[in-house]
Amino acid sequence: MKYKKLNNNEKMPFMSFGVYEIEPENTKEAVLNALDSGYTSFDCAQVYYNEKEVGQAINESEIPREEIFLTSKNWVSNSGYDKTLKAVNKTLEDLQTDYLDLMLIHQPFGDYYGSYRALQDLQKEGTLLSIGVSNFNSARLIDLTMNSDIVPQVNQVETSPYFQQYEANEVMNELGVSHQAWGPLSEGMDNLFENPILLEIAQKYDKNAVQVILRWLVDRDILFSSRSVKIKRMKENIDIFDFSLSKDDIKKIKELDAGESPFMDYDDPETVIDFNSEIV
Repeated sequence: MKYKKLNNNEKMPFMSFGVYEIEPENTKEAVLNALDSGYTSFDCAQVYYNEKEVGQAINESEIPREEIFLTSKNWVSNSGYDKTLKAVNKTLEDLQTDYLDLMLIHQPFGDYYGSYRALQDLQKEGTLLSIGVSNFNSARLIDLTMNSDIVPQVNQVETSPYFQQYEANEVMNELGVSHQAWGPLSEGMDNLFENPILLEIAQKYDKNAVQVILRWLVDRDILFSSRSVKIKRMKENIDIFDFSLSKDDIKKIKELDAGESPFMDYDDPETVIDFNSEIV
């Protein structure tokens, strides 16, 4: 596994196993299988509704806690200073741990300034080793950074061959914020895994299209979270650290960039309403 040093000198694995949309009754087995396959970093969230099962799996594994990197994300309905403190304590309880390696504000909605102040205080006391945000566009990230004591360690944003986020990445690099990708495979939409450009590159390295996409992120120095409940796919997805893409490969992949999310528009009022309506 390859690691990236964050702006507070903590080290984070480039690849995290995401538990989004894994049903609670299937989460424990999936996490145990991921651990057996070599994953040591897990991307959780309060709104995934399966943190208890993640905690059970890690607690039952023989891997020491200090060798596992745990991330969670604070939901909009838990925004604000006091609510965030309470929600983080609940997450710690569910994950059966007394600290988190990384805690993010999940969405740029609600009182995220109050939430970030809470995360800063929890980091100062050692409960959170690293803190950051998720889904913050460049303007909101700059504003938060300019009005906070601590520069976020991570900003987790949608990043895939369809939405490559070069401009956002440049801003994050300037601020010293590490870029983490969610949705790097775009759920395979528009026949992504059969794309001729990706297949040509994959054949060159004796890999598959998914492995090329994940390696593309590593070669761009972007952390990422991916998910599969199938053991074969888990092992394939983590098998990306024995090759590197050429500059020409990355240039070819850039041709796939549509410049916008295939999933959602964060400037759409309906998106804001939906995220503010979901209660955790």
